[in-house]
Amino acid sequence: MDSLINDPFKVAFDSLEEFADVISEVLQCPVTIEDVNHRLLAYSTHDERTDPARISTIIGRRVPEKVINQLWKEGTIPELLRTQQPIRVKNIDEIGLGNRVAISIWKQDVVLGFIWALEIDKTLSEKEFILLKKAADAVKNKLLQLQTRKNNKEERFQEFFWKLLTGHMNIKEEIIEHFHSLQITPSPTFAILVFKFQGNITNQEEQQISYLLKTNQRLKIMLYTIDCDQLIVLVSAMNIENPIQELSHFVEAFRWKLKDRFGIQEITPVFSSIYEDYQKIRKAYNETLTVLSIKEKFPQETKHIYHYQKLGMFQLLHFLLEKRREEDYVNQSLHFLRVYDQKHNSNLVETLEAYLNNDNNINDTAKELNIHANTLNYRLKRIAEIGDINLKDPNQKMMLFLDLKIEKFQSR
Repeated sequence: MDSLINDPFKVAFDSLEEFADVISEVLQCPVTIEDVNHRLLAYSTHDERTDPARISTIIGRRVPEKVINQLWKEGTIPELLRTQQPIRVKNIDEIGLGNRVAISIWKQDVVLGFIWALEIDKTLSEKEFILLKKAADAVKNKLLQLQTRKNNKEERFQEFFWKLLTGHMNIKEEIIEHFHSLQITPSPTFAILVFKFQGNITNQEEQQISYLLKTNQRLKIMLYTIDCDQLIVLVSAMNIENPIQELSHFVEAFRWKLKDRFGIQEITPVFSSIYEDYQKIRKAYNETLTVLSIKEKFPQETKHIYHYQKLGMFQLLHFLLEKRREEDYVNQSLHFLRVYDQKHNSNLVETLEAYLNNDNNINDTAKELNIHANTLNYRLKRIAEIGDINLKDPNQKMMLFLDLKIEKFQSR
């Protein structure tokens, strides 16, 4: 049946704006054309009929994030990423979305973008669905050219970012000049975010990551790159009242969307301190690597820690370990407890560590060890006697806590 319908789109067109007007005239309804990341490429201009979602898209030059999120929940976007057929989208009043028909623009097995046609005064017929398919086929090469130019630009972004991350560009004036040459406005404050994946990031996962970063409207993403199993992101912290809290919310939301939308699980997010000097990007990146290293060695203790500043004394373990090695130091109390444990097949060291981890809370420690509180109190009494430890002395307890973590840090 497709071949029986004349193709009104077999014409040369100078711009996507012109093509959007042609589609609108053929279908007799307002039309928008977006790239795969929902950034507005063109919209029909001769028709004033519209809805709030379309108005917001035109004003902001991209689809609002709340609309994107709802279209994911409703299953519209997942369907567009699966099929080459037009799909009908019912109105969603809470986000100002009226009835419309959408179709993906494909080049072989890759989605390049979308065409949206609003059904304001009419419902598109089966014949008009076929015409919409022809329009998607006619515009694909134009979008492919745009994507090629965009890919070349992103290669320059990544080259610049790696020079910053590795310290190969560290002259302030040169850094700012490069930002402006790439048409990026450097934020007065920034942070480095790193997301560590279970394995090397695949091409498909890279596309999904790019999609989430470019549709995000919560934080300004200045640069990003991928290194084997890590996604590294430079974000602006400008005009954020509580940047640490906002970054925590962002990394949690980003991790959740990767899992919910694409089934990517077990991602570890971390982020650096907030900086103002772009000469310190390498330092910020090294902070994130330190957090990842500590989280790998102490997964339970740092389960809810993403931020370098929240590591507390874990920041110092490397330096303390070196100090201990220089002095050939041995904590005698822990030594006595270990000798006792080996001789009597007991677990006093484990009990002590759990007690210190739980900030001396008897009930929480007993629950973690799955023992009665009375049993725990007996063990603590034996720990105090055998190790010659005063468990009411914060100085002694702090030193025991540190030495336990240093030993674990050394052994892993």
